[in-house]
Amino acid sequence: MTTDALPPEPTSTPTVAIIGGGASGTLTAINLLFRGASVTLFESRGEAGYGVAYSTTDGRHLLNVRANNMSGFPDDRDDLLDWAAEAGIELGPIDFLPRRDYARYLRDRLAHAAQTGPGTLETVGETVIDVEPAGAGFRVLTGDDEGHVADAVVLAYGNPPPQPLAGLPEAPWNLSDPWDVARISALPVDATVLVVGTGLTAVDTTVTLLDDSPERRVIMVSRHGLVPNPHVDDQFTSWVTPVPDGPLTADGIAGLVRDQIEHAAGLGVDWRAVIDGLRGPTQSIWRRLPEPERRRFREVYAREWEVRRHRMAPRIAALLDAYRAAGRLEILGGGVLGCRVDAADQPVVSLADGDREVTAVINCTGPSPDITRTDNPLLLALQKRGLIAPDPLRLGIDVTEDGHVIGADGSVVPNLLTVGPPCKGALYEATAIPEIRGQAAAVAAHLTS
Repeated sequence: MTTDALPPEPTSTPTVAIIGGGASGTLTAINLLFRGASVTLFESRGEAGYGVAYSTTDGRHLLNVRANNMSGFPDDRDDLLDWAAEAGIELGPIDFLPRRDYARYLRDRLAHAAQTGPGTLETVGETVIDVEPAGAGFRVLTGDDEGHVADAVVLAYGNPPPQPLAGLPEAPWNLSDPWDVARISALPVDATVLVVGTGLTAVDTTVTLLDDSPERRVIMVSRHGLVPNPHVDDQFTSWVTPVPDGPLTADGIAGLVRDQIEHAAGLGVDWRAVIDGLRGPTQSIWRRLPEPERRRFREVYAREWEVRRHRMAPRIAALLDAYRAAGRLEILGGGVLGCRVDAADQPVVSLADGDREVTAVINCTGPSPDITRTDNPLLLALQKRGLIAPDPLRLGIDVTEDGHVIGADGSVVPNLLTVGPPCKGALYEATAIPEIRGQAAAVAAHLTS
């Protein structure tokens, strides 16, 4: 991060507790440190920068966004490329960096901010179990001491884990953590593995399984059986889609996008340009949709949108194509209809095309953002206190569009903010770096103004 990109001098120097040290929390901390805040970063792993997305140790797991759009800072769009050059990593603008290296980038930039910024940083490697109001601020409790007092708290807990797969018993063959690369790699070399889910996490898991052993087989299954589309090597100028004034509906937006894709195709422009051109306006479109239309979008169009919007690197797509051509990978719709255990204590799963005996089942169904179904002690405690409530669609917590948390009584909770995935209900696009970096900078600016 160059000095030219540093934020202006702050007008106040608050103490801020950030709960969660993944990308959301780390980028918020960096911005606060450069603005002179006193930051306490709570991360149960003991080291920031990882989170769920970047905790993988497998170098085959790549980012799903090109390097030229993965800077952590909206005002310094080449920062990731600059860091790679400093670190001796060969990385071009349209390349896809391994996820584990992105964690290293975040850690390095946090260390730089702590060393050179006017703020102070304390990292606490403990799990936060509660946040209680304390005067005009808060006391953050980990259970091991009297708590840490802060003027403000930023909830940056990221993506919650998936819900357990219904109908499956707890068993050694039922793997609930798709990021446990060591356990996945330790499966038998001739295993047949059911991967439940067909999103980007399922893709990474499949690559680990099949690239490690040529004798393994994978069955990927989800309700729709749709996998992310690939990026392509060609770069496109983003297509500008004219969004009409007045009331919007989910059906109307879907029809508009389809018409624009057809129009673009007639001009020789790839559909990806249309989808990418909608990235900026997506949050404003979402805010304009009434709640019933948001629900309809989620029920009818969300999966079609996600597989086009959140794409995979071309190299990964080529691997999946090769696995399928070799008969090592099947991708099925219809979901898991049932499961039983045979006489040898092996799972037999019922799929749309019949029963299959498998060696293991891996839960790659994606995050479960409904806080009313969580077993996270912090989220349970905050709900009990009335400090947080689910958003109407239960995609995260109820927040304003600029990240201020709305409590159970419907009013904004002063000095309690959030960044990243918890904002999905309010913004929809809230889980990727191009959105998170803007949120992190804005929250830091608000807290130090």
